Amino acid sequence: MKRGFTLIELLISITILSIMMLYLYKSYASLNYSNNFYKKEVKDIKEEESLKKVIFLDFSLALSKSTTILNQDKKEDVILMQSSNSLHNMYNPYVAYLVKDKKLYRLESLRPLFYPLNVDSEFSVDIIGEVNSFRVYKSDRKIGDTVPELFLLYVDFKEKKDILLKIKVLNSK
Repeated sequence: MKRGFTLIELLISITILSIMMLYLYKSYASLNYSNNFYKKEVKDIKEEESLKKVIFLDFSLALSKSTTILNQDKKEDVILMQSSNSLHNMYNPYVAYLVKDKKLYRLESLRPLFYPLNVDSEFSVDIIGEVNSFRVYKSDRKIGDTVPELFLLYVDFKEKKDILLKIKVLNSK
């Protein structure tokens, strides 16, 4: 007499297998969702940190040339400076931060920048992002004649996290 599985036993095993596959699929879908979520969060944090790094390096590596802060209104400043930090492979570039149409721009040039900008000015432009306000304050203590020892920078972004940095110029004693 041959022994084998009955039809009921096969149906029960197929049902149990399909229930297990359903839970495995849901676990896999949940894992993909969480991976995509954390991938986006890591990308946002990376962008924020690289932006902070650029701003920090611009101000902390400010050279002995004059750093000018022009107050446009209660929410916007224009910064003109020379720094040894460059995003576009320039040697000791002149850097300007300015807000135009609620967007913060970083300008980098080999020649000194003046505000308002001239038509014949040559510079590279980086868009930092949309802002509600951009303010920079400098301390009264100075290194030598022209560069403040400390900067306090506040950027209120529309859709990103705000940035508040206290930056010490590295040339300070």
